[in-house]
Amino acid sequence: MFSKKLLMIWLVLLTLFSIVYSYQQELTTDPSEASSLAKDAYIFAYPMLENYRTMYVEAVSPGNFNTFKHVKTLFGPESKTVVRPNNDTIYSTAWLDLKTEPIVITLPEIPDRYFSLQLVDMYTHNFAYAGTRTTGSGSVKVMVACPYWEGEIPSGIDYVFYSEGNYVYCVVRMAINSEKLGDLQRVFEIQHQCSLQTLSKYTGTLSPEPIQTQNFPSFDQTIADSVGFIRYFNFLLGQLRIHPSETALIQSFSKIGVGPDKSFDEAELSEPVREAIKSALVEARQEIFHPGTAMGSITNGWSLPGRIFGNRDRMQDRYLIRAAAAHLGLYGNDLEEAYYPSCFFDSDGEILDASKYNYYISFSKEQLPPVDPKGFWSITMYDENQFMVENALNRYSIGDRSDLTYNEDGSLMLYLQNESPGQSKESNWLPAPDGKFTMTMRIYIPLQEGLDPLYCPPVVRKAGAIE
Repeated sequence: MFSKKLLMIWLVLLTLFSIVYSYQQELTTDPSEASSLAKDAYIFAYPMLENYRTMYVEAVSPGNFNTFKHVKTLFGPESKTVVRPNNDTIYSTAWLDLKTEPIVITLPEIPDRYFSLQLVDMYTHNFAYAGTRTTGSGSVKVMVACPYWEGEIPSGIDYVFYSEGNYVYCVVRMAINSEKLGDLQRVFEIQHQCSLQTLSKYTGTLSPEPIQTQNFPSFDQTIADSVGFIRYFNFLLGQLRIHPSETALIQSFSKIGVGPDKSFDEAELSEPVREAIKSALVEARQEIFHPGTAMGSITNGWSLPGRIFGNRDRMQDRYLIRAAAAHLGLYGNDLEEAYYPSCFFDSDGEILDASKYNYYISFSKEQLPPVDPKGFWSITMYDENQFMVENALNRYSIGDRSDLTYNEDGSLMLYLQNESPGQSKESNWLPAPDGKFTMTMRIYIPLQEGLDPLYCPPVVRKAGAIE
């Protein structure tokens, strides 16, 4: 009997030892292999980390899921929290927690202006849209579900969108005309009619037992920039369904400790491997922060962004582009929804500077921005710090909703300068700072002809030196 007990204990210990040994064997001891895997893993994870950082601040820490946050002000020169803001649209945002049950989003009929609902998953894919371009101007009810939900779709739901993860970022944009009296109040009224509710509340049925996410890891940028990024990565992988096309890739990362909900202790990695991973992260960030022409091209002084945001099909295998786009600015639109060329140089290739020159941009009728009648276009002025410019007209952007004066042949001249071009031309004047400046054109619902090839606005030219 005693010998049998010893044998059983020995077998248990042997089994435990084998499991531990097997787990350790999964971790590479080759610094070169670790470097390659870590670089690829970090580039893959980077947009997910940026998304989680934002979600942690806006939803996890304050406990603010499944509630619309309506922006009640229009961006202007006093707005310094975000660079290159726009004053064309007002935002309503929400973080959706889909673990327990789907969320139903209701938007009212909005026939008098452009609007869109953008849904972004944990990978930062734009996995669904509703609104003017995609579903029309009528009222719409959409249900958003996690990948594991298999319930019955109730009546009254117009569209069902499935996310690949448990959490979704929701953005509603509504056009506003800052030059139209009372338009801001009209947008507030529309916002009040937008709603979020759980599926059980929508159907009037008993709520399911809540499924809580245990221990959201506190976000620390220092950890996210180190080998410790793997802890966040593993947590996030545990909150989504890994796509079949990426299963093998994620499994390959297991050699450095990556896996859904997998505990991670960097001390289990050898010191040479840890150092190799640290160096790989530096290389990865260099590529993410300096992607070169992969993000677009420069023509006639205008930077023309390529297709750097989109759904899974569009972004499949484009991990560096996805990461660089997240660094440039999270939650950008698909090109079909909005196209944003920006101007940095004039026709001589020189930096724009309204303390030295007056400028103009001349559109022939054929060169006007290619915009769908349901959309609109604008140009916003920024100073050298990428903020809007205070001016006597309180005009920070100009576009097809402005009271512009066109020439008889349908052409258009816009004046870009610090001082007024004269009363007869002020309708077409976009005030510039007394110094360096840049501009961004925004085309909401561009025509297909403006996307292939990409539309390039006319070059900005000097009108004369400032005396």
